[in-house]
Amino acid sequence: MYNKMNSRIFPLITAVLLAGILQGCGLFGKRGSASEKDNRRGEVTGVPKRANWQQNLPVDMVAIKAGTFWMGQADEDIAHTQSSFNKQITISEFYMDKYEVSNNKYRQFLEAVRLGEYDYGTPTTLKEPPSFNLDEVLPDTTVWSTSFSYHYGDPLMEFYFDHPAFDNYPVVGISWDQAQMYCEWRTYHMRANDRSDFDMPAFRLPSEAEWEYAAKGGKDVAKYPWGGPYIKNKRGCLMANFKPGRGNYIDDGFAYTAPVDVFAPNGFGLYNMSGNVAEWVLDAYNPVASAITWDLDPVYDDPNEKRKIIRGGSWKDIAHYLETSTRTYEYQDVKAAHIGFRTAMTFIGRSGSMDVNNNRRRRR
Repeated sequence: MYNKMNSRIFPLITAVLLAGILQGCGLFGKRGSASEKDNRRGEVTGVPKRANWQQNLPVDMVAIKAGTFWMGQADEDIAHTQSSFNKQITISEFYMDKYEVSNNKYRQFLEAVRLGEYDYGTPTTLKEPPSFNLDEVLPDTTVWSTSFSYHYGDPLMEFYFDHPAFDNYPVVGISWDQAQMYCEWRTYHMRANDRSDFDMPAFRLPSEAEWEYAAKGGKDVAKYPWGGPYIKNKRGCLMANFKPGRGNYIDDGFAYTAPVDVFAPNGFGLYNMSGNVAEWVLDAYNPVASAITWDLDPVYDDPNEKRKIIRGGSWKDIAHYLETSTRTYEYQDVKAAHIGFRTAMTFIGRSGSMDVNNNRRRRR
């Protein structure tokens, strides 16, 4: 009898104590309601009957939980840049594309610009549609011949962007400015089709700190997205699309780029964070950015600096550029055969609430 009572009472006591501890830590909160009756009595309870809202997880994006990590050098600084010093950083929740933006996804953007198909409806929160002309958003297909000296890139120049064989390959020949235009269009495309009363946050390029945090896949310190320290797995297979030797491009299975969904994803479910194509991020380049930016959601924003950060290395790079901490840059108007991008979105829910919302889809 005594044991039976204990088996019932102790779990109850534990639950009560745990609830008290969590309440004390601020992990449980009371949700206030705006009462019209109380308002009429002169109380302040907030505006009544506000619409409910939750942030959807867009298709082919991954929810990245908040966390703290060591940003910066994870191995020898073989380039002696001294531009990637270690610093502990906290990153808030955000969404990130699972894959690099593909030729076919970018083609949808071009079709919208070409046809002027911006009139998706008139939700009350819809802002003015972006105004682009087709010439300024087209990828530069000549990069397959012009990016490299004495290279026979004509077949890729002709087929890479237009042929359906390459639909699922990462778009290249895109400048930092064009990547920004794509983000602006994608934001409009999402909001124009969303019938809720409040806008989703805008699509954008990830910040450099967000990119590195996401690339590490939940590890505090990681040389590569798969951890490391090696570039091959236990079976001897290369873990990314890059140049593993001097002139050896094919050992990983692809001489040039690979489809955006090949090679194993990292701990966050992100593909090709190293290799395939290097990726534009939001930040301007500064060799001492870690010393002057904040340690919470840092971003180095300098509109007068034309050099913008690229991360992750590409199909043409050696393993050093695949490291999660390696920093390099290109001028924002440059288009190249080894640079692409992926998009991100700020998560504006409460910290820790992403688990509740990230798999829900609002009914249309």
